[in-house]
Amino acid sequence: MYYYITKIVITTLLIVLISEITKRNALAGALLAAVPLVSILAMTWMYLDTNSSNAAVEFSNKIIWLIPPSMTLFIIFPILIKKGVSFFPTMVISVILTITAYYLMILILGKFGIKM
Repeated sequence: MYYYITKIVITTLLIVLISEITKRNALAGALLAAVPLVSILAMTWMYLDTNSSNAAVEFSNKIIWLIPPSMTLFIIFPILIKKGVSFFPTMVISVILTITAYYLMILILGKFGIKM
């Protein structure tokens, strides 16, 4: 139980830290957010949980295919904000379109025999 609490606390602290850094310096926050900290943490937790790097390798390989559709959020969000759409509707639309892009990527990859 303590192990799971430790995982939650460390992961939460990193997210809060990035958020606080971003308030003071947008570039520093963006750099930290661009580094795949969540993926690094997930792979680390997988390794510590299984003592095998195989799960982390498989996880990493799948992430590579999901990077292009994740760009949808970062393209659509600023476009909508600049067009005058308020923050929360912009976020909802961006997330929905990003999820759609993920779905389409997985569907297209499946057509080429790549299982996700």
